[in-house]
Amino acid sequence: MKVRKAIIPAAGLGTRVLPASKAVPKEMLNIVDKPAIQYIVEEAVAAGIEDILIITNRGKGVIEDHFDHAFELETQLAANPAKAGILTQVLESSNVGANIYFLRQKITKGLGHAVLCGKSFVGNEPFAVLYGDDVILSDDPVTAQLARVSEEFGCGVVGVNAVTTKNLPKYCSVGADPVEGHERVFRVPYIIEKPTPAQIEKEKLSHYSILGRVILPPEIFGMLEEGCAAVAAGEEYYLTDAMADLGRQGKLMAVDFIGKRYDMGNKLGILQANCEVALNHPEIGADFKAYLRQLAGSIV
Repeated sequence: MKVRKAIIPAAGLGTRVLPASKAVPKEMLNIVDKPAIQYIVEEAVAAGIEDILIITNRGKGVIEDHFDHAFELETQLAANPAKAGILTQVLESSNVGANIYFLRQKITKGLGHAVLCGKSFVGNEPFAVLYGDDVILSDDPVTAQLARVSEEFGCGVVGVNAVTTKNLPKYCSVGADPVEGHERVFRVPYIIEKPTPAQIEKEKLSHYSILGRVILPPEIFGMLEEGCAAVAAGEEYYLTDAMADLGRQGKLMAVDFIGKRYDMGNKLGILQANCEVALNHPEIGADFKAYLRQLAGSIV
């Protein structure tokens, strides 16, 4: 079945990038001249997604405003022919090419609960989840790379890349059994969330980790309901716990996706994204490259 819907969880507190995220949602932190979440929405649309649900919480109404029309601003820009290019860029955020809906996660119970909030939106069909922290740039949208595998095999699919032994405890270890005749496609028998260094060494775990993109079948919602009901008050339920159940049932695959990922919930990731995108920006790329060469020559 074609993947037509997507959920973007954007309800996190952004604690890793405080104090910047105290008053501005981390999803609205910019990469050069666009907020991170716009890159994520544009990826979903480029992958053929028709309906997008963004899960927010209190204090994140600015995300909704960003994807709405700004009448006064647009009117002023339209009145000045010299601002036509800027007007076009402004309108890109309100005319993204898909229907965008918003829903608040009223309690903080983790990514699994945030996705569960979209149950009625999704209905009985497969759907994509694009993590709000992760901007991934690729000529072939990563969501599309995963959707093709999901549509072919009729199961859940996670987007993975290999990570270093040092970074594996920050993410997870995903079993990766190659699928014959399919390059960069694997079956996933297990998921171990944030394994300890001892586990990695003793069990020789895979270094493939889930990084920001998944396609899930609608049956995941039953698993999420059971999992969220079982956790104690104040605790969070991991989406990977439910996906691990899919893996044990033989209903989960992985794609070693092609794309450049930036962790926008991380200070270094934000700087890397701005630097690398700026180098290829049509307006400032050449000047920024010259600046970096000058700066590099002055670093001791």
